[in-house]
Amino acid sequence: MPDFVRAIPDGDNRERLVCPDCGHIAYENPKIVVGSVVVSNGAVLLCRRAIEPRRGFWTLPAGYMELGETVEEGAIREAREEAEADIVIEGLLGVFSISRIGQVQMMFRARFADPAAPRFGAGDETLEVGLFDWDAIPWAEIAFPTVTWALQAWRERGQGALGAPAGNPAADPRGVHRAGRPQG
Repeated sequence: MPDFVRAIPDGDNRERLVCPDCGHIAYENPKIVVGSVVVSNGAVLLCRRAIEPRRGFWTLPAGYMELGETVEEGAIREAREEAEADIVIEGLLGVFSISRIGQVQMMFRARFADPAAPRFGAGDETLEVGLFDWDAIPWAEIAFPTVTWALQAWRERGQGALGAPAGNPAADPRGVHRAGRPQG
């Protein structure tokens, strides 16, 4: 297989990976991450990561979509894989652009499939899981800015109608800053 070179193909305006022999263009596009803010009695489900990046930090159950699944199916699968939780998606909470790493993250609001007896545990990519009230969330140990943004969107919307999904905060419209505690 020939080595690809970076070039601007005819009719394009961006540098791409192009095969110098046949002209095939290998497009590099953002990855889609799906996940959910799973809520039980006002507390949210968080997972402590057992893998890099950000091993040991807390996140929402989320990960890359797989081919052949919908965004909702992907979020449900990720909750099962990372938190051993069966969930029901309630609606889209936020869509976040992380340009510095080529990701679009779609975060849903969800609940446990059996709200009367929520079951969860640490999956293969998780050190531990827990339900956290807002004031008990380990903000200094949050893995990614989108976790903070999704949690903030959940808090602002509560359990009512979701309305339009949240987006990047005004202070970080392109998703270039690292994690931190929400403002306010």
